[in-house]
Amino acid sequence: MTIHLPQPGGGLRRYQPRAEPPRRPPAAAPTSRSVFAAAHVVADPYADTTPDSPAALDWDATLAFRRHLWSHGLGVAEAMDTAQRGMGLDWACAAELIRRSAAEARSLGAPVVCGVGTDQLTGPASLAEVRAAYEEQLAFAEAAGCRAVLMASRALAAAARTPDDYLDTYTHLLRQAAEPVILHWLGPMFDPALAGYWGATDLDAATATFLQVVAAHPGKVDGVKVSLLDAGREVDLRRRLPAGVRCYTGDDFHYPELIAGDDQGFSHALLGVFDPLGPLAAEAVRALDTGGTGTFRELLDPTVELSRHLFGTPTRYYKTGVVFLAWLAGHQSHFTMVGGLQSARSLPHLARAYQLADGLGLFPDPVLAEARMRALLTLHGIER
Repeated sequence: MTIHLPQPGGGLRRYQPRAEPPRRPPAAAPTSRSVFAAAHVVADPYADTTPDSPAALDWDATLAFRRHLWSHGLGVAEAMDTAQRGMGLDWACAAELIRRSAAEARSLGAPVVCGVGTDQLTGPASLAEVRAAYEEQLAFAEAAGCRAVLMASRALAAAARTPDDYLDTYTHLLRQAAEPVILHWLGPMFDPALAGYWGATDLDAATATFLQVVAAHPGKVDGVKVSLLDAGREVDLRRRLPAGVRCYTGDDFHYPELIAGDDQGFSHALLGVFDPLGPLAAEAVRALDTGGTGTFRELLDPTVELSRHLFGTPTRYYKTGVVFLAWLAGHQSHFTMVGGLQSARSLPHLARAYQLADGLGLFPDPVLAEARMRALLTLHGIER
């Protein structure tokens, strides 16, 4: 049976969904790379909220999705931008998410890292207030037993005037950290408020400041997560890191080549696209454990078209496609998002995401995915 999908230029196109489900049973974690999926959150569809209300989550479904990722050998990066941090997920809800996810991970012996930022600040802030906000969240995450990812801060970007303001802030935070942290550089394509981070719009100058922070405290930095969608710049930065400091790619456009690496090294992964790709991504990375670079690329290269589609401009709305695919895959019962963000992508965009994901065999139950896609089309007036 065919389904008629809307096209960006107008009109409908027939598509023949796949019939056979993929066979990717739970498996052990890869050993050759550290791989984290930045996980989305499941909104409570029955909560009486508005786009400006505090977030309301379906905790059972949210934690069940994390258990799904862990069962396939992936780590979970919690309360990151994929979880709508700064786009609907307020700090009070993020703190509860960190607490619950860290406890779940501890009970399973599963890997988790947690985003630490300054989003409890709601207006203009001084550098001292930014630092105090970071300290509060860092202390909370560490008390929950979660390794911290020091996320880029909108408040710091607004308050800082020079590269030294970044150096001073991060130097203080790294001295406070009980365990080595991951430093996160999120580019303005993911969040326009982060333009000029590290004190410069020139990326060479910004990179120099970023590396200066790492070089001054290598024992306090487990790794760096780079989300600039620039493979060449990531490789250059990766080669300049101190020994023992990992590079976690956050490049959702070039991840296969960056994870595969070259004769001078490779990137580990902390990726939002590994939320919908979970089992397939884990299978691909496990191939690297035995030197199967060819198998790795054969499995992961075809996923790039979907990832580039999900993360297309405006990139920050990629979360909508991620949650949409989770609904189609049966990981949640509805397509509702915190802050009403399910409306952030068009029907043709979502239809293309469905087609690409189905072609990759991402849906455990293709019949369910097709039925849900048809329900969405019907809601929009397409009944054939």
